[in-house]
Amino acid sequence: MRLLSAGSDGLLVEVADLDQALALFSSLRDDPLPGVVELVPAARTVLVRFDPDHTGPAALGHALQRRPLIASAAVDGVLVEVPVHYDGEDLSEVARLCGLDEAEVVRRHTATPWTVAFTGFAPGFAYLSGGDPGLDVPRRSEPRTVIPAGSVALAGPFSGVYPRASPGGWQLLGRTSVPMWDLERADPALLRPGMRVRFVDAGPAPTGPDEADRADRRPGPAAGQTAPARNRLEILSPGALTVVVDLGRPGRAAQGVARSGAVDRGSLRRANRLVGNPADLPALEIAAGGFRVRASGDLVLAVTGAPAPLSRSAVDGAVEEEVELPGETAFALDDGEELQLATPGRGVLSYLAVRGGLSVGPVLGSASTDLLAGIGPAPLRAADEVAVGSARASSVALDPTPPPELPAFDEVVEIDVLPGPRDDWFTPAARKLFATQEWAVTPRSNRVGLRLEGAEPLERARAGELPSEGTVPGAVQIPPNGQPVVFTADHPVTGGYPVIACVAAHHLDRLGQVPVGGRIRFRLLATASSGEDSARSTGPNLLQNSADPKGRP
Repeated sequence: MRLLSAGSDGLLVEVADLDQALALFSSLRDDPLPGVVELVPAARTVLVRFDPDHTGPAALGHALQRRPLIASAAVDGVLVEVPVHYDGEDLSEVARLCGLDEAEVVRRHTATPWTVAFTGFAPGFAYLSGGDPGLDVPRRSEPRTVIPAGSVALAGPFSGVYPRASPGGWQLLGRTSVPMWDLERADPALLRPGMRVRFVDAGPAPTGPDEADRADRRPGPAAGQTAPARNRLEILSPGALTVVVDLGRPGRAAQGVARSGAVDRGSLRRANRLVGNPADLPALEIAAGGFRVRASGDLVLAVTGAPAPLSRSAVDGAVEEEVELPGETAFALDDGEELQLATPGRGVLSYLAVRGGLSVGPVLGSASTDLLAGIGPAPLRAADEVAVGSARASSVALDPTPPPELPAFDEVVEIDVLPGPRDDWFTPAARKLFATQEWAVTPRSNRVGLRLEGAEPLERARAGELPSEGTVPGAVQIPPNGQPVVFTADHPVTGGYPVIACVAAHHLDRLGQVPVGGRIRFRLLATASSGEDSARSTGPNLLQNSADPKGRP
């Protein structure tokens, strides 16, 4: 057993093989350790997330070392047949890598039943093992930004089906119309660990969009149901992207569901406090301004986060009067008045909270929009209406804590990171370059992650594929092209590219506010051994954070 640091509140436990990983996961699930809040099993690892207020890496490491790694006997599970149109973009490349023709790739993929080893990456995504060993192929050198829903793919010894459109680096063989994830089912996931899957060649795909494509384009649950005559927000312009957020869905990563929620959690909490709400009520996350909304009913609001210029328009017949408003304080918006947020001069994300919260039905315990998973309300559009809730609120008061200064697009922002869990996959020169080179935030960045670009890519010390393993918010993943991707709120819960470092908990909010064109310089925090006994039993990879170990993301 090898224990690797995974950010401010995670340990990645590496074992010999899939059987041991599943055995450890079962042990920790059935007999939980104090302070552990989340488990993510994978091919050769279990990601253990913990509450730093109740435990730490040293104590957790000692307890993990005492857990037996005894695999349970395999039992054949339910067999699910999945018809596939084998017309994937990478079919010819897979055939070349395997030294086969395309027909033989299809024959081998369909000949042997696969077994659901574990789930992750995204809701409904199952890692299927036990297929033909001749189909073991590497991931793409650069992941695609969008893979269509229903895509059937290979990576290493695994096969899988993408439940919805999402980024990914697996090799695409074809498509299926069978939905992998459906919130209308009692159990939304079609495939669960232990089940068996047989792929069936369904011949050429019909012309026009198939069911998987149509399902992926369906909007999510509406942001607000039919709103009452008063107390609602009417969206006049959503700007670049406006979504509903709260504090997310913690504890569901083993189902492939990330925490999601607000990217800048501190700003969301502050906005709710300013209007007298509990900190976790739903609010709006507005990216890059350009937002305009009309009040129905007399409302109390506050805007925090990226300091966008605010103006209130009072409509009186044909006369419109604009009044500038301060940020980071509560203000009134009377019935019929409009609020406009211009482009912020610093940061990216502004948060608009309304006294009473937003009346948005929860999905899996949260009202948050998760763009990668397709869970929660759809991003807001012009003419949408969002009902204001009736949650009990306290007195409105100024927040005594001054907001942090946010980065501007022409500044270099220092972001604290903790090394690992896979920094040993990179050369010493690459590790030094990671912490000294400036990295620009590219326009391909979103709520899933920031895609960075530097003058020199990072060079690996190891060739080959890393088996998929759990990831945390702030994980800095390095694809084969050497350009980092830093995961944010809607990140995949598992990934297959090595993570060189993880953003420290106290800088996650700051990371999410770096605008496109902004530059990041990573600062490696000093780490210390977690104790003589732990260092002896686990090696030098079990790290105790020396900076703010109790900071929570």
